Amino acid sequence: MPAYGAAEPIAAGVRRLTARNGGPLTFRGSNCYLLGERNITVIDPGPDDDAHVSDLLAVAGAPIRRIVVTHDHADHVGAVRRLSELTGAEVIGTAPDATRSFYRPDRILADGDTVETEAGPLEAIATPGHTAGHLCYDLAGLGLLFSGDHVMAWSTSVVVPPDGSMADYMASLDRLAAIGSRTYLPGHGGPVVDGPARVTELKRHREAREAAILRALDGRDRTIEEIVAAVYIGLDPALAGAAALSVGAHTDWLERRGLLRRDDDRLSRV
Repeated sequence: MPAYGAAEPIAAGVRRLTARNGGPLTFRGSNCYLLGERNITVIDPGPDDDAHVSDLLAVAGAPIRRIVVTHDHADHVGAVRRLSELTGAEVIGTAPDATRSFYRPDRILADGDTVETEAGPLEAIATPGHTAGHLCYDLAGLGLLFSGDHVMAWSTSVVVPPDGSMADYMASLDRLAAIGSRTYLPGHGGPVVDGPARVTELKRHREAREAAILRALDGRDRTIEEIVAAVYIGLDPALAGAAALSVGAHTDWLERRGLLRRDDDRLSRV
């Protein structure tokens, strides 16, 4: 279990604070990372929660100069506005989704852009999939990669069209695999000790899920909900909605590749 309210050392100049927002989709809570000792860079400050923001300010121990964002979901960026107003920190990272008003960056990063931090330069790596603008950050000098919600040890990512895309997600896994050996520090849960191995595992999992969906459509058409019931045996009911979203992302990708057809809300194999 994380030590709520405390910044846990991860590596030289890198600490982790976990928010108290645990749940079916957030595991034990959203991780925010603090880089540096004298001039702090925060990666993904977490939810807009009074206790969490107080914890973050208390454990920083030095001025917070930058807030760096992997993607604009509320459990990662809800605290951005308040933290920036309290500290004057510059907000840097992914481009905002027009439908979400709580996140407005001062600087938008593109693939390959860098952010200088006391712990070393962070290189932005475009990894669309979980969201269209998702970014990972490579802290090359320490062999660490901040993987946001793209790669986690405890679970697979939820991919929700139209902001998310399964085709983009799979291509982004290939992009991370090409970077080489890194320890990944995700947005939820503990470190991924062997990032490339986890990437390979996630690719195989998604390919197996795709094959299972196609098998579920052998000889009959089904709705998304019926596919979930056929493929996710023993699923926790609390995760049924997330499973339906994932199946929807898979079927969108399969349809784009001409492997299934859609008739209103029913799907069938081609």
